Amino acid sequence: MNNAEFSRKPRNSSPASGEDIPAALRDTPDVAPNKRTRLFVFAIAGVVGLVLLAAIGGILFSLTAPKKNADSQSSPNNLTSGKAQNNSTDHVLGHISYPEAPESELAAISADGRQRMRKAAAQKFQEMSAAARSAGVILVPVSGFRSIKEQEQLFFNIGAQRNQTPAQRASLSAPPGHSEHHTGYAVDIGDGTAPATNLTENFENTKAFQWLQANAARFSFEMSFPRNNPQGVSYEPWHWRFVGDRDSLETFYRAKNIKPVQTPQ
Repeated sequence: MNNAEFSRKPRNSSPASGEDIPAALRDTPDVAPNKRTRLFVFAIAGVVGLVLLAAIGGILFSLTAPKKNADSQSSPNNLTSGKAQNNSTDHVLGHISYPEAPESELAAISADGRQRMRKAAAQKFQEMSAAARSAGVILVPVSGFRSIKEQEQLFFNIGAQRNQTPAQRASLSAPPGHSEHHTGYAVDIGDGTAPATNLTENFENTKAFQWLQANAARFSFEMSFPRNNPQGVSYEPWHWRFVGDRDSLETFYRAKNIKPVQTPQ
């Protein structure tokens, strides 16, 4: 080959064309891109599968979960006023549950010290007794504070002696834990000149009862169980309670949900 022929022959200085790549390599399929495609497809399928499983699980839960009805759902008002709306859980045979006054809060209202009330109530009872005495009326504290244990004996033992069922007994005496006497704010009052009327309806015929009706409110006392009272407790003209401070007021009025009474102007 002469120099002219050599100069006319094309030169392939770059290996970019396919002809310069060996045949064995040109015919080999591109494996890496296919692998990436399959991995991408598998990933998409996995995500779709998880989404489908979550959706199916939610549907199954909604079908099998217990339903809440209107009665089982509690509003915030129901939660905060549960006692007021579910007082049946705090009632036994028409009587309301009351806490027992601590011993440290009690003071004597009788000469022998056996009858006691809470200090604020005791002071007002003494003032009321003094005012009644100045009017010729003798108020006698027959029974003041009673513990739950004492009330238990009074309710069950006397009920058995009189052959009374609990329902019959409850019309005359509160079950233990449900007596106003537990609070230290209640007192049974008798007439010193007519002791035979103590703890009987005949007490309403005494001067003591008449004086109490006319004057007890001035000393923050009121009759607990008048005739036809909504609790269904027997008429007790001798049973009076103190409602002259915040604690006593809330103890009785909140439990009974008593409404205001309109008085003539």
